[in-house]
Amino acid sequence: MEGIISFGNKRSYDEFKKQIPASVLPLFDSIREFCFSLGDKVLEDVRMHRVVFCKSMTFRWFADVEPEREGVIIKIQKSRKEPVQIIHIQTGQEISEIKQIIKNAFEGIH
Repeated sequence: MEGIISFGNKRSYDEFKKQIPASVLPLFDSIREFCFSLGDKVLEDVRMHRVVFCKSMTFRWFADVEPEREGVIIKIQKSRKEPVQIIHIQTGQEISEIKQIIKNAFEGIH
């Protein structure tokens, strides 16, 4: 399936992470790794200022992650009928509850 799906961007995560503050990078990488751990249907769309995680074939996004100076903003879409949930996470903050919210959003995409 690799190579079939293209968002027309071609920007890599390695390029993108150069703009993330060093103190925020471990948090951002942790969220990114968690999103990929949800299954092999997770696609990453690296955009100019954020990374969006989608479920393959449906192309529905479930997490939009943007680095800030002191943390990360995550926009979570549980369904098209519910408003987007916006969560601000500071470096050093416990994120297990947020991971569960992301997982529920991913699993809710059919």
